[in-house]
Amino acid sequence: MKVTGTISAILKGKKSDVWTIHPDATVFEAIQMMAEKNVGALLVTENGRLIGIVSERDYTRKVMLKGKTSRETKVREISTPNPLTLTPNDSVDEAMREMSSHRVRHLPVLEGGTIIGVVSIGDLVNWTISAQDVAIDQLQNYIHGNPA
Repeated sequence: MKVTGTISAILKGKKSDVWTIHPDATVFEAIQMMAEKNVGALLVTENGRLIGIVSERDYTRKVMLKGKTSRETKVREISTPNPLTLTPNDSVDEAMREMSSHRVRHLPVLEGGTIIGVVSIGDLVNWTISAQDVAIDQLQNYIHGNPA
């Protein structure tokens, strides 16, 4: 089943908060912020410009497993530079394909170079489930002769 809808529609249905961190912050500060905000990734920005993304996965793989300390390691040392991005006009289907093929869980959404949001794999899954529920309801109404 091809999922219809745009990233813009997903952003309208969620809080507009976008959490960012400076590349010179410590990884400890980043993890602390992720815990406080209940998010799995932060956008790394410098002078208002997106330069990377840092996630819980980056922490576990690039700090913990390498024997580094989160209080001494800088975000710039473990973040993914130049992350893949989406635009509000991209489709949910395209976003799911990008996340799957690049094995990422969060994608920043940019409009004309300005950060306007972040979508997670969870956002896309929830959208897909909702779209399937609507399609099922419409089919059941059609089968039973109920007007929509």
